[in-house]
Amino acid sequence: MEFGYYRDDGLPESAHGWRCPSWTSMPDGKKNVVVLGCSHTWGVGLEDNQHWVHFLSHHNTERLRYWNLGQPGASADKVVRTLYGCQKIIDPRIIIVCWPFWGRRERLGSYAQSLVSQDEQLKTEDDDTDRNNFLKNVFFVEKYAEQHQCRTFHCFAQDNYAEHIEGLNVLEDYTIKNCWPYWNKFEQREHYNEPSLAADGEHYGVDHHKRFAELFLEKFKSKLR
Repeated sequence: MEFGYYRDDGLPESAHGWRCPSWTSMPDGKKNVVVLGCSHTWGVGLEDNQHWVHFLSHHNTERLRYWNLGQPGASADKVVRTLYGCQKIIDPRIIIVCWPFWGRRERLGSYAQSLVSQDEQLKTEDDDTDRNNFLKNVFFVEKYAEQHQCRTFHCFAQDNYAEHIEGLNVLEDYTIKNCWPYWNKFEQREHYNEPSLAADGEHYGVDHHKRFAELFLEKFKSKLR
């Protein structure tokens, strides 16, 4: 099925590619886990073995196969469009969304344009429209899961919106941004004082990503099966 930019048998066009194996043809066996998000999930400035989805993908590999469908610049709108596009090619059984900053939007005009919050075209948006656009997209993810008997998990790249989706499987306290630096009396002799940065000097580095994956699994590993 295809209407406009939405389809159920093909992912959105990507200038960055997808950080996962080819799905043509799809390997047999195992449940497919799709992980959706923005540049922090794709892993801008990081090697293939340094982003949080890579660390997550070591969990329960006998039963699960992981697909990193994060995209730089993605909004909640694009997250949902990507989810629906993977239905017939990946058929996810588990859906993990690392939600981007909710001030972003996707403008579907003559081409699909990812708008960041500072874009002039978003000057009429406010906290209420941002929140309700986010909740709309959470609804679409949850409705997809209900219709296709999937399990869902929610987490956040920078700002944390967990208070708005209580009752779901959501990582409440930590984001990729705030999970590092931290203090661990068993590992450290002195405090980490600065964020760990990726090679581009802007996105968060491997220390953030590794710890975020650990925190995610601490909360949800028993449900990822």
